[in-house]
Amino acid sequence: MTQTTSEARPATVEATPGRRKRSSRHHNGPLFWIGMVILAAIFVIPIIWMYLTSFRSLSDSRRVPLTIIPDEITLRAFRFIFSETQNPVLLWALNSLIAASAHSILVLVVASMAAYALARMQFKGRGVIFAVIIGTLFVPHFIFLMPNYLLMDKLGWLDTLIALIVPGAAGAFGVFFLRQFFLGIPRELEESALIDGANTWTILTRIILPIARPALITLGVLSFLGNWNDFLWPVFVLFSPERLTLPAGLSTLQGAFATDYPVIMAGATIASVPVLILYIALQRYIIEGVATSGLKG
Repeated sequence: MTQTTSEARPATVEATPGRRKRSSRHHNGPLFWIGMVILAAIFVIPIIWMYLTSFRSLSDSRRVPLTIIPDEITLRAFRFIFSETQNPVLLWALNSLIAASAHSILVLVVASMAAYALARMQFKGRGVIFAVIIGTLFVPHFIFLMPNYLLMDKLGWLDTLIALIVPGAAGAFGVFFLRQFFLGIPRELEESALIDGANTWTILTRIILPIARPALITLGVLSFLGNWNDFLWPVFVLFSPERLTLPAGLSTLQGAFATDYPVIMAGATIASVPVLILYIALQRYIIEGVATSGLKG
C-alpha cells in the first residue's frame, strides 16, 4: 500500500501543470485577444480623433463626410487658446492642478486615518458607522449639491478654490478602499511594534502607510482625476473667469450659434495630457493597488 501511494503522487503533481496550461490557453485564446483589441479601440479611437481634430482647420472640422486624416495640419486652435486673454486656458489648467492636487492630499489624510480606525480599532458602534459610510455610496451625488453650496456660502468660500478642495475629502469610497487594504495587512507587524513601545500614530505612519503605498497612490490618482474632470460643482461655486477650472472654462469656448470644434478639442487635449502622464507614470502602482485591495471584509 505504501509503494502504491508513493507512485501515485508524482502523477498527481504532473497533472496540475497540465491543467494550468489548459486554463492559460483557454483564457489567452483568439477570442480573448479579439475582445481586448475591440475594448482598447473603444477607448483609444475617441482620444485619437480628439487629437486629430485639434489640428484641423475650422472648415475641415465641419466637412461632411469627415476624413480621418486632416487635409491641412494647423496650430490655429492652439494659437487661439494661448493668445486669447478672455479665455485664459493656462490659468484654468493651473487652477485645476492646484485644486486636484490639494484635494487628493486631503483625501489621503482623512481616508487613511478613518480607514485605519475602522479596520483595526475596537470601539462601540464601529459596524454601524461603517455601514452608514457605505450607505452614502448609494446616494446620488447631485443630492449634496445644494447642502454643500449653502455650507460654502456660510463659510465664505464661494468663488475660491477651497470650495473645490474641501468638499468630498471625506468621501466614503476612499475610506472603504483603504479599509479593505488595511484588513489584508498582518496584525503581527502591529503587535511587534506595540511590544517595542510604538503608539497608534507611529504604527499608522511608520508601518501601515508605507506598506499601503500602492493603495494610497491608487486612491490619490482616482481622487485627482475625479476633481480634475469635475464640471458641475465648479460651475456652481466659481463665478470669476480667472478662477474657473479647466472643464468649466472650456465650456465657455462653445458659442451660442456656432461651435469651433478644433478650439474645443485643443482645450480637451491640454486637459488630457496631465492625466495621461500621471497614469503612465503610476500605472504599476495603480494596478497593484487595485489587485491587492481585494474584497476581504
